[in-house]
Amino acid sequence: MDEKIPASEHARQQDVFRFVAAPASHGGAKVRQIDTHGAAVFLAGDRALKIKRAVRFPFLDYSTLERRKAACERELEVNRRFAPQIYRRVVPITRSAAGELQIGGEGEPLEWAVEMKRFDESLTIDQLASDQPLSPVLIDAISDAIAASHGAAPRAKTATWIASLLPIIADNTASFVAAGFSAGAVAALDGNTRAAFERVRPLLEQRGALGYVRWCHGDLHLANIVLIDGKPVLFDAIEFDPAIASVDLLYDLAFPMMDLIQHGRTQAAAELLNRYLATGDDAHVDALGALPLLMSLRAAVRAKVTLSRASEDPEAARVNRQTAASYFALAGRLIDPPPARLIAVGGVSGTGKSVLARALAGSVLPLPGAVVLRSDVIRKKLFGAVETERLPAAAYEPKATAEVYRNLGERAAHVVAQGHSAIVDAVFAKADERAAVEAVARAIGVDVSGLYLVADLHIRIARVAHRVGDASDATPEIVRQQQAYETGTIAWTTIDASGSPEESLNRAVTALKLGDQG
Repeated sequence: MDEKIPASEHARQQDVFRFVAAPASHGGAKVRQIDTHGAAVFLAGDRALKIKRAVRFPFLDYSTLERRKAACERELEVNRRFAPQIYRRVVPITRSAAGELQIGGEGEPLEWAVEMKRFDESLTIDQLASDQPLSPVLIDAISDAIAASHGAAPRAKTATWIASLLPIIADNTASFVAAGFSAGAVAALDGNTRAAFERVRPLLEQRGALGYVRWCHGDLHLANIVLIDGKPVLFDAIEFDPAIASVDLLYDLAFPMMDLIQHGRTQAAAELLNRYLATGDDAHVDALGALPLLMSLRAAVRAKVTLSRASEDPEAARVNRQTAASYFALAGRLIDPPPARLIAVGGVSGTGKSVLARALAGSVLPLPGAVVLRSDVIRKKLFGAVETERLPAAAYEPKATAEVYRNLGERAAHVVAQGHSAIVDAVFAKADERAAVEAVARAIGVDVSGLYLVADLHIRIARVAHRVGDASDATPEIVRQQQAYETGTIAWTTIDASGSPEESLNRAVTALKLGDQG
């Protein structure tokens, strides 16, 4: 790919790399070098230096010193949008009149580097996800950081974004063929991806017209999100070609969701999606049908990029091949999702239905998990209130409650009709409320799996009394009043929710016959 670049250019750059990799160049500090296909990063003390490699690819050109300097300047400009606390300046690597190399010297520039404030590499989200499950609080913060970046992102041309997808698919397929992946699996992925693109193309074009194609981060895998001072920060955004990062917002979000699944954190992926939908524009719910394509493309591109990593170390080459094959397999799973499900979780206040619904989401196919629709949240939206704002008694009159359940059913039907599973969370104490959601399921041609949670009165009162910052307006007095509800015969599966949330979750997973998604 870079055979036209003079050998002298490579030789000069290798001299610079050896110099920057030497501890003596950093006051004796230990140096760690990280190599990618387009750059070398040198970590020493509290500083990181990123030098562009002298390479030329179809999607970037760092073949000359001038181009590399310009790329460094663009990287600084672009990434200060996301992480101003990390990106400091562009600094030259120079040769003095005496022939000595210096970082930031006054002599002739031999290379240019982006100087960054070093952070704790163990706090990137890929590292955290590899070690342990990610907390809902952290996932909410990551979603909010992504949403904030999307809110500030400039609008981009829809036609350019749409036109890029078929060439991406073709390039992915060519890479997989060259790598010797199963011909049948490659053909299936290619065919399913192209069919999905044609199916959702009008939707993507419509979203572009609505302003949802923007200049985003563009490379938002988990290794490019880090915790700094306890808050997630996005970094290392694509700078070499704004067109590559100018995509649908959901394509940007699809990257971390896909990567969470790849790391075995499907529950976190479902939570990320639900948080983004809950805090963002309602129009995103209308685009759930595009997620299989968008997530599969992200996995396929990740597989292709991993295959391109050359290594002279046989073990590193084996790991790269294995990782690429895993992303390739995930792309195939994502583009061919199983049928959607509709699950209803009922029970009076304090039974833990909202906690259970959220915990179930990541176990419900298709990936990344079910959309959770909570009656308490919908009621607040219908009355123009924030989630934690207490509503007046009139908001709970029968007519208002009937409207909440009607809206809940419509939203559930809309989600499932797009091929995405939904979990509806409401009291469902009355027979007609349960019948209504069952009718919704019949109308869209799916079965509803109903769970009804029960727990002793003193347990429910204690739980409600200790709630803080929740969408529910239930009080201990309301819990006592609910004892008089006439529930009629409940045909749904009864779940004993008197114990811990984990116990309730295990019982629900067994009752719903949910398998492990990885």
